[in-house]
Amino acid sequence: MAQEHIRVFQDIEDVVIAGIFSRTHLKAEDVAKKFLIEHVCDSIDDLFITTQAHMVIIAVPELEVRGVCINAFKYSWMPLVEKPAGYNLVDAQEIAHAAKKFGHTAYVALNRRHYASTRTVLRELKDVDGGRLIHVYDQENPAIALELGRPNEVVKNWMYANSIHVIDYFKLFGRGDITSIEPIIRWDSETPQFVMTKITYSSGDIGIYEAIWNGPGPWAVTVTTQQKRFELRPLEQATVQLYKSRNLELLPAHFWDSQFKPGLRLQAEEAIKALRDEPTLLPTLDEALETMKLVSAIYEI
Repeated sequence: MAQEHIRVFQDIEDVVIAGIFSRTHLKAEDVAKKFLIEHVCDSIDDLFITTQAHMVIIAVPELEVRGVCINAFKYSWMPLVEKPAGYNLVDAQEIAHAAKKFGHTAYVALNRRHYASTRTVLRELKDVDGGRLIHVYDQENPAIALELGRPNEVVKNWMYANSIHVIDYFKLFGRGDITSIEPIIRWDSETPQFVMTKITYSSGDIGIYEAIWNGPGPWAVTVTTQQKRFELRPLEQATVQLYKSRNLELLPAHFWDSQFKPGLRLQAEEAIKALRDEPTLLPTLDEALETMKLVSAIYEI
């Protein structure tokens, strides 16, 4: 992910990647050589002192995020934290508390918010009246994550590490405040299989979360209204079905999402806007924390 961030920021005129730090120095040297980054630093402190950078991108393993953030928050650069900003809700809350302590507005790289498919559906929905049914389909394989060497504590909190990607769509497409969260099929940590939850909004919108653990299923999002039904499946591709039609019409994409990791190029543009104190789509750490709270409420943990 660090290299993906470097690629998109280097594509923006007048942006320079000033330096890099990794706990594995040789990896940092390899990346610096590949992307022609001048400074390979020995610590976060050294990174700031050497570069005097305006922004820092934090892309580290889940269990390292809090410690790295607390160290980075000591300095005046704007932090952009790769998701999840905390391996569980308590961890995320401590990171948010640290940001406030140091007077930072930190941001979180929830790149699916910046997919061209996501942005297109949001634009289309502006012209559609009435209630929305938002259906989020999730599928998770924590057993495979363990086999691949992911830490036990991260896999134990896999809904924060991975399900957050799709649960965050409720914060995008649902309007108003969440007024109730009702479990239909409760999460069972001993025998994880199915989870289903109904989410009700003050606007009258309704969300349905449906997850399959250790079984086949898609990552997909649908938003249904009386006039139009939108579908993201795969999430990078948007289609629309009109009332009285059986056809799915493909909505336009953006070449950035094929040239770079989807969402990251627009996200980088929004990060520069935030740095310049301009209106931005980039979610703050507090906004990302709201999604973490929704994960906690759905899974009752």
